[in-house]
Amino acid sequence: MNIWTNHDLEPAKLQWLREQVAPHTLLVASATGNNLSAASRDESCTTADIAFGQPAVDDLLAPNSLQWVHITSAGFTRYDRADLRDTLKANNTTFTNSSSVYDDPCAQHTFAFILAHNRRLLASQRSHDNKDWTYAQLRSTERVLTGENVLIVGYGAIGIRLAELLKPFGCNVRGIRRTPQGDESIPTFPINELHHHLDWADHVVNLLPAGVSTERIFDGEVFAQMQPHAAFYNVGRGDTVDQESLINALQNDKISAAYLDVTTPEPLPADHPLWSAQNCLITPHVAGGMQNEMEVLVDHFLENLKRFTNDEPLKDIVTTLGK
Repeated sequence: MNIWTNHDLEPAKLQWLREQVAPHTLLVASATGNNLSAASRDESCTTADIAFGQPAVDDLLAPNSLQWVHITSAGFTRYDRADLRDTLKANNTTFTNSSSVYDDPCAQHTFAFILAHNRRLLASQRSHDNKDWTYAQLRSTERVLTGENVLIVGYGAIGIRLAELLKPFGCNVRGIRRTPQGDESIPTFPINELHHHLDWADHVVNLLPAGVSTERIFDGEVFAQMQPHAAFYNVGRGDTVDQESLINALQNDKISAAYLDVTTPEPLPADHPLWSAQNCLITPHVAGGMQNEMEVLVDHFLENLKRFTNDEPLKDIVTTLGK
């Protein structure tokens, strides 16, 4: 079989991948792709049996011989479109992502946000910068997670892992997802019941993907229904949040803080008001980062390749795309 890739690997790692997929042939794209920007077309993709990386949508729509597409990201927004869904299903092509690679780092990043909020690290950082010993002001505001309520909106792989991390801290955790399966380890409710749970939460975590149904779902009405002391976290996608409403909520003390790993647009312009919004911490879409990220993605693909060649079920199949 021919395996096409535009995964961004240094030459030595690329050669290692070539050796690992043998006796299959590795077709290397003329330009690399990445998880945040659309890739350019590469004709060799259409001649391959398997695509690994971030193939251009136009290559997947064109006549091709692809049996399986495996992307190097958890998010698949650019591929989630009707014409591509129809094409993949018509071609009997399987589509998988790398959600199980990113569930742990993204969950840990979110957990770090939550701990930073409760232990008032932003306020301590300001004290540090000002060389100001704010013992009396800060001591009484410190919080522990024991007994606090965490609402995870978008209860998928990352949310499941976050719930595991929170469990030893004695939190009460609820999940929100499009359609609860009934086998979740925490109480889980459908997305259309989000408004019933907002005033319950001390922490509202947004892990929703981008899409028509989720665009700006976190709007002024949502922030108004949160408790004033509650914090908001976004490690999903930037366009799920009405950022003007978020800024207004922060400025008017409708919520206590926001911790964002994603924004709209990205990169966020230097003059964007989110940078200066009170009690707002922004990290530059790094929640999925970890040591040896590129190699871990390759290992994940190789495990799935072994399953594919042995006609075994693949990991991280995106059921809304492909066969």
